Amino acid sequence: MRRQVLVFISILSLSSVFGQVSYSISEEMAQGSLVGNIAQDLGLDVKRLRLGNARVYSGDSREYIELNSERGVLLIKERIDREALCGDTTPCAVHFQIVLENPMEFYSVTVEITDINDNAPSFEKSDIQFRISESAVVGAKFVLERAVDLDVGINSLQSYVLKPSDNFLLKLHNQADGTKNVEMVLQKPLDREKNEFISLALTALDGGEPQMSGTMQILITVLDANDNAPVFTQPIYKGTVAENAAKGTIVTTVSASDADHGLNGKITYSITNTLDDVRHMFDINEDSGEVRLTGHLDYEKKRTFQINVRAMDHGGLTDSCKVIVDVVDINDNEPTIKIMSKSAIISESANPNTVVTMINIQDPDSGENGKVQCFINDNIPFVLKSTSNHFYSLVTDGELDRERASEYNITVSCSDEGVPSLSSSVTLTLQISDVNDNAPVFERSSYEAYIVENNTPGLSIFTVKARDADWNQNARVSYILEDSSVNGVPVSSYVSVSADSGVIHAVRSFDYEQIKDFHFRVKAQDGGSPPLSSNVTVKILIQDQNDNPPQVLYPVQTGGSLVAEMVPRSADVGYLVTKVVAVDVDSGQNAWLSYKLQKATDRALFEVGLQNGEIRTIRQVTDKDAVKQRLTVIVEDNGQPSRSATVIVNVAVADSFPEVLSEFTDFTHDKEYNDNLTFYLVLALAVVSFLFITCLVVIISVKIYRWRQSRILYHSNLPVIPYYPPRYSDTLGTGTLQHVYNYEVCRTTDSRKSDCKFGRAGSQNVLIMDPSSTGTMQRIQSEKSILDEPDSPLEQKPPNNDWRFTQGPRPGPSGATGGPEVAMGTGPWPQPPTEAEQLQALMAAANVSEATATLGPGTMGLSTRYSPQFTLQHVPDYRQNVYIPGSTATLTSNPQQQQATAQQAAQQALPPPQASAQPEPPKAAQTPASKKKSTKKEKK
Repeated sequence: MRRQVLVFISILSLSSVFGQVSYSISEEMAQGSLVGNIAQDLGLDVKRLRLGNARVYSGDSREYIELNSERGVLLIKERIDREALCGDTTPCAVHFQIVLENPMEFYSVTVEITDINDNAPSFEKSDIQFRISESAVVGAKFVLERAVDLDVGINSLQSYVLKPSDNFLLKLHNQADGTKNVEMVLQKPLDREKNEFISLALTALDGGEPQMSGTMQILITVLDANDNAPVFTQPIYKGTVAENAAKGTIVTTVSASDADHGLNGKITYSITNTLDDVRHMFDINEDSGEVRLTGHLDYEKKRTFQINVRAMDHGGLTDSCKVIVDVVDINDNEPTIKIMSKSAIISESANPNTVVTMINIQDPDSGENGKVQCFINDNIPFVLKSTSNHFYSLVTDGELDRERASEYNITVSCSDEGVPSLSSSVTLTLQISDVNDNAPVFERSSYEAYIVENNTPGLSIFTVKARDADWNQNARVSYILEDSSVNGVPVSSYVSVSADSGVIHAVRSFDYEQIKDFHFRVKAQDGGSPPLSSNVTVKILIQDQNDNPPQVLYPVQTGGSLVAEMVPRSADVGYLVTKVVAVDVDSGQNAWLSYKLQKATDRALFEVGLQNGEIRTIRQVTDKDAVKQRLTVIVEDNGQPSRSATVIVNVAVADSFPEVLSEFTDFTHDKEYNDNLTFYLVLALAVVSFLFITCLVVIISVKIYRWRQSRILYHSNLPVIPYYPPRYSDTLGTGTLQHVYNYEVCRTTDSRKSDCKFGRAGSQNVLIMDPSSTGTMQRIQSEKSILDEPDSPLEQKPPNNDWRFTQGPRPGPSGATGGPEVAMGTGPWPQPPTEAEQLQALMAAANVSEATATLGPGTMGLSTRYSPQFTLQHVPDYRQNVYIPGSTATLTSNPQQQQATAQQAAQQALPPPQASAQPEPPKAAQTPASKKKSTKKEKK
């Protein structure tokens, strides 16, 4: 197999390179066969093909050739049939382009397909019949159908052979298109009588290796004489037709004549083309010879048609001619725009003449109709440049700026020069990628903000704002406080800046008196790489707040010494006594001071200037005016709310200094205790209230506790069992007993019904009557366990002298002794029980000792203590010299009467011996006073 390689490379001034390579291969090569080493032929590195994403661009045609980028060679992708691809067109070639990227380049490649002898000559019909008159003269011609060989060149049809050749021989006529017309020429007259039917074999031979052939049978019927054949008026007819002509359009008319008469002179016309598409496109009228259009013409597919027309008479004589039909081009195809390669995104930093898109323009029309001009829309930084015929490159024509235009819609329009002109367009969308080429820009060149002093730390002061024209991360702005100092202190201790929002916060509380304003710089930095930044100056102005009271400079208020201003008594009206001087460290109206006289010893004598603080007399000083004058001046500022300070001015109205000294010797400096006094009073009131509430709660708790304890045994039926211990306390020391005794009592819950209750106020050695005593038996037992140890000696405390009175100072009206009614119990005092009543109660308790054994530990030992051996000598005279607290009388009695009464009670109280076995528990005897009290309680 022979393969030819032709390389043509032309380097253009643009960024893309155009080259042309030609190869020659045979048809019917196997798939994968090598076409050529494209990398070597173009002088390219295989790595360039691989990295440049090399590929084959063949437009709309089929891809018969493929590129192996790894080896840099062209291979057969699909079996190529030259006859199917090109037909009878020679040379036959496949055109495509090799496209590279980064940078964009393309190369044109032409692969010529050479023919091989793979098609044998063939006839349309396997046999053909002729009716030839016997009168046919020698040399008569009979046109035979041509054989068709799809191969070209030497492999095409070369010769014919007619066998047998007794009566006929072949004659070939070369045509302008390279074909040959075959004629069978009569070389020997026919004799129907000898041979009515003649059969011949026409063989067509090509020139290939090996040689191939095709055969057609010729059947000849010898007729009677028809010795004139049809003759065309001209051997070649020409006609033209527009490609958009309608069906039925007459292209041309052929004409032939026959000198015979009758049926032998009647001519019929026919088209003898066999394998091409002429019969589908054209038709001929058999009688008139008009050639008409029957199909749709397309100049871009076929521009010329050759029609073979045959004229035949009824005697079988024929003649032939050619009709050449030229198709006229019409501008019926608009330009086709093919995008070979394009970039969807380009950086705004791309250099000029950067290739963005490569375009292939195709217009199948011819002449002016096929000339195409392309252009793009205006006012964009791009230009369309023609790199070669029908190929364009879209390149940048200047610097790109994403901030001005982030996207371009580029419309490529192409129009031909036909009439009317046809055009087409395609829109390319190109995104401009961002580059960090813009620094943040603040909304203002400088900022001023105000904040009131004594602010809360963390307070938001105001916000700085910067914008970045870039996009995405490059436009993300962060705010940074630049390092600087204010009065030697880092500015970061004054303010802080939010990195994301730009909000400036106060870090500390500002004091206008210390700092009135300060400057600092804030930097705005974007998130690009490398980052860009800009800064701005911020001035913070601190506004004053009335947070300082006025300070009195004069007169100086000293704590130890007394300072007084002297005013002579001869002073006239308006005499300047002194001037109060005060300042306020605040500013503005917060520092405007006014002076007022708050208090004065004599308001009619002095006045204070509202604005200047001068103290002057408003009347003539007289002798009646006091020497010592005390003025209280209040100084107020004009703030909201206002603050004030007071100053005390001592004025001495005198003519001489000694007079002043004599008057001011006792003029002590007032102590500044007014504020403290109020505080102490409030504190004392709170303490007293707390103690009162505490005591009240304790008392109520104790009362509730005792009441609950009394409710426990309230419903018991235990009798009142009073007893008198053997020790009796003689309050005056004049009793009849030898020893000092102390009354001890054990009571039950029912004892509260008695009118006589015993308490322990003052001394434990004195029996007193306390109506408020409501202690229960359990309470008394817990305090003094007398019943548990009845005979144990007790250490008696000495009698309380407060309760001992002589007859002289004994309580009563004017210290006098009570009358008989008091002594006998007939007065307002209740009548006490007699010894007999008490003895009866004691004896009853002794007799029911077994019954009272269940009373609990409070009543244990009663039977033992008050046994039958208990005599009257142990019973004390409880009525003698008894003082009742809260009364004005003393209960006394006659010793003789007491003795007689005791003996009588003893006789009545002693029961017979037999009656003491099972005595009933006696009830407590009630005195008249107790009866009255019980009656009152029941009423209540």
